Amino acid sequence: AQSYGARDKAGVKAVIQNVCLLTTVVSLIFMFLGFASAEWLLRMMRTPQEVFVPAVGYLKVFLGTIPGMFGLFLVAAILRGVGDSVTPLKFQAGALLLAAILDPLFMFGWLGMPRLELNGTAVAAVISQGLSLIGLIAFLRWKNHEGAPRWRWIPNLPLVWTMLKIGVPSMFQQALVSVGVLVLMGLVNGFGKDGAAAFGAAGRIDQFAFLPAMSIGIAVSSMVGQNIGANRLDRVKRIFWWGIGLSLGLTSFATLIAMGCPGVILKMFTQDPEVIQIGVNYLRIAGIGYLLFSVLFASNGVINGTGHTMATTFFSLIGLWVVRLPLATYLSRSMNKIEGIWLAVVISSAVGMSLSLAYFFSGRWKTPVGAVKIAGPLSAK
Repeated sequence: AQSYGARDKAGVKAVIQNVCLLTTVVSLIFMFLGFASAEWLLRMMRTPQEVFVPAVGYLKVFLGTIPGMFGLFLVAAILRGVGDSVTPLKFQAGALLLAAILDPLFMFGWLGMPRLELNGTAVAAVISQGLSLIGLIAFLRWKNHEGAPRWRWIPNLPLVWTMLKIGVPSMFQQALVSVGVLVLMGLVNGFGKDGAAAFGAAGRIDQFAFLPAMSIGIAVSSMVGQNIGANRLDRVKRIFWWGIGLSLGLTSFATLIAMGCPGVILKMFTQDPEVIQIGVNYLRIAGIGYLLFSVLFASNGVINGTGHTMATTFFSLIGLWVVRLPLATYLSRSMNKIEGIWLAVVISSAVGMSLSLAYFFSGRWKTPVGAVKIAGPLSAK
């Protein structure tokens, strides 16, 4: 995005070539690491014994989606960086539609397909994501799109180092979040299968609520990167405020639903009254956190767009590992209720949002990471 904003076509091409190589290598490493540690990870999550064996089998198959998933994320990010968010959406929608068609075929063995039951959904995901990625790359190459993936098998080491400085903190940030979710799930599982089921059902609603905020945050990051490359810092604050306004406006609907009629929504996923009651309590507490996340994603979008990904990684470290998990452990035990975990989630979200806003208003983001080294025209200015 920074190179594109600086009208540096050579820089755009070089970034694409090198980041495609990095993503290919990293996706394969993580797929094999995940496969080797699947059983250990599920034990760390305190997965109930009665579902442990099918869970291991499902996870090992589902890990095959990593190359396709990484590839789709990568191409979508590249295209957003050059101002095209529509093309990847079409192919990702196609992947979802194909998965919806293949799911019952592989689960129930329809039309001569093997009957794989639960693992059928994982096989369908592997096939649909792989075909979607191949189709997207072929389409972009056919159109000679400036964001078409290209591989440079001999890396540009200075450029790779710059990208690692920006990308590795984000990688650790996502890893911190993912491992934190596993630890949190372990705490939830300690309250029995009803608590785990309620958390799983309510988590579907969480995903729906977070999507608008995450999408706005990604858009903010791309727009900030382009304007940084164009040397237009004056536009960044306007992007920040518009991002927060749009994010709050969209997320407020999810908050109203979560707090106003949570039981109705949960009945779409379960009919167990105990599970529904636990889920209702969760959503009425977590609904406030949706608004906090909407501000956090917009603010972090600005900071990430300037390349200061180390800062947002620090915010995640503090919010999740210093506040959420210790506080969830303390509150759930002192209250002897699972609601202590829900309260800790909201409080930690408020801490993360406050740290991000404080960093933005400090103005430290005004010295971008990467733009001068990658974009030739900007460095000439």
